[in-house]
Amino acid sequence: MTIDARLMQRGFTLVEAIIVIVIAGVLAGMVAMFIRLPVQGYLDSAARADLTDVADTALRRMSRDLRLALPNSVRVSGGYVEFLLTSAGGRYLADEDNPTAGNILDFATATNLTFDVVGPMPAIAAGDSIVVYNLGPGMSPADAYCASATGCNNRAVVSAAAAPTVTLAANPFAAQSPSMASPERRFQVVTTPVTYACVGGALTRYAGYAIQAAQPTDVAAAPLSAASSAILAAGVTGCTFSYANLPNVRGALVGLGLTLQNANAETVALFHQVHVDNTP
Repeated sequence: MTIDARLMQRGFTLVEAIIVIVIAGVLAGMVAMFIRLPVQGYLDSAARADLTDVADTALRRMSRDLRLALPNSVRVSGGYVEFLLTSAGGRYLADEDNPTAGNILDFATATNLTFDVVGPMPAIAAGDSIVVYNLGPGMSPADAYCASATGCNNRAVVSAAAAPTVTLAANPFAAQSPSMASPERRFQVVTTPVTYACVGGALTRYAGYAIQAAQPTDVAAAPLSAASSAILAAGVTGCTFSYANLPNVRGALVGLGLTLQNANAETVALFHQVHVDNTP
């Protein structure tokens, strides 16, 4: 018995292949139309989430620094926020304590450069500043931003620290008029001024520069041009900084607004309020 050779021939004709390709293309196009919007929505959502994360991280970093600001040291000017960053604090031995031994923080004798810490010894490094009873800009002599070397400036650079004694490079407290001793015998340790600048489409942190009488508001000029810097956020299209502080009030609010934009022209705006302790 023989088998017809025509029955052994199998496959598609060219017309059938073309028809299948056309039908598959139509189906693929229909499927793409249905899934394009969900996929695009996911990509847009992921991009906005990344943008929000960048803005939130930057504002949280600013908030963390501001909570360590020296009381009454926050200054705001347009897109610039400046404050004096503290690392520690403590209580100094005072003449009013009637000590039988030890070194008092002397508000009368300029040549007395040492004082003893009452209680635990805070971490103090050479180059740090000691600030006593800061009341803020314009409140001389209780102004940590004051540029005068004596009498006006209520800060002193630490040259050495050996528990429980702190040695100062100079004693400006003795030249103050009137004397501005702390009612609670407290002092703070300032490590550096810090400026957050919102310029050039970025939010940048500057630190490691000398304390200035006037707030620096130009990143291209000294002291910010020579300071150490770190970019916290790029793609910044707007910043809103505010500082609500009233005289004789122990707390204040710093408002931080940040707007970012990505490559798809999508924007995210976040606003934080930070409470700062202004008890000197």
